[in-house]
Amino acid sequence: MKLRFAIYIVFSILVFVSCNNMPKNDASQSTEVEYSTSNLKIDIYDPSSLLIVDTNASIEILAKGFLWSEGPLWVDELQSILFSDVPANKIYKWNEKDSISVYLESAGHSGKENKDSSRGSNGLILNKENQLLICQHGDRRIARLNADLKNPQEQFINYVDNYKGKKFNSPNDLVMDSAGNIYFTDPPYGLPESKTGEIGVNGVFKFSPDKDVSLLVDSLIMPNGIALSIDHKTLYINQSDSDNQVLYSYDIAEDGMLKNGKILFDYQAIAKKYKGLPDGLKVHKSGNIFSTGPGGIHIISPEGKQLALIKTAKATANCAFDTDQKYLYMTTSDMLMRLRLVE
Repeated sequence: MKLRFAIYIVFSILVFVSCNNMPKNDASQSTEVEYSTSNLKIDIYDPSSLLIVDTNASIEILAKGFLWSEGPLWVDELQSILFSDVPANKIYKWNEKDSISVYLESAGHSGKENKDSSRGSNGLILNKENQLLICQHGDRRIARLNADLKNPQEQFINYVDNYKGKKFNSPNDLVMDSAGNIYFTDPPYGLPESKTGEIGVNGVFKFSPDKDVSLLVDSLIMPNGIALSIDHKTLYINQSDSDNQVLYSYDIAEDGMLKNGKILFDYQAIAKKYKGLPDGLKVHKSGNIFSTGPGGIHIISPEGKQLALIKTAKATANCAFDTDQKYLYMTTSDMLMRLRLVE
């Protein structure tokens, strides 16, 4: 389907919500007031977004009752979405067949003695060997799950935990390029009072296959979500600084370092109208960026133009696609949601 409109349009489409499943007793009950669906809408700012957003679809609530859901990852082998509940120190799994279940305990602060820690896991990815990599706030590292994906155990192998001998603050989100380089952000959210630890900066780092750690950016107040462009030539980073809510883009040089950093999108005006901060982001096969931020999930072009806003009426932490990008999964405060997209 190809749409070519000659005029710019703005309209809102009301999206009905269906509540499918409640989590089992493993999920903590939210203390929020009853969730209202009256403000759930998709605002279209550019007609090109209609090639992505299925306006006849409804936002589904797949599970709820979490403390702060984060880091969603679709895993083909499991035909499931995995996601972190950071304060609960758990990773959950959801699929059509089994609904919601706890996938892994002590996911971000390992060890039985840390089971009740509030410093859990956050970002999740699969490496080239189809192994689960986990940003662990409590252990202040990126670790690999040392178990089969279908039989998860509380066993981890350290991937990377320091820069020049100094422990990371709390690795938060990560992405891997085709060469196996891992780019990740390291804000201090997992530290007491969210203050930078001994490393001294809230950095953006690269961890190469030869185990070299490079500090790429040290000037951001709160680097958070991170993603690569389709051609892996551009790195996108969201900053969760309430005084400077912006999405940055950087060109990736041949040596893997960053250059030509610029503000791609500024959320400040939107933040005056909606609650929330820039957080996680993913890149769609169209090249457009799906970024959480004030109001929900923003669809932003590679040129920095806002194309649409998926209003979740929730503080929204992150999002992910399934392999075919048939669905957009959203971790929104205490809920897991999804929206069917145009295939």
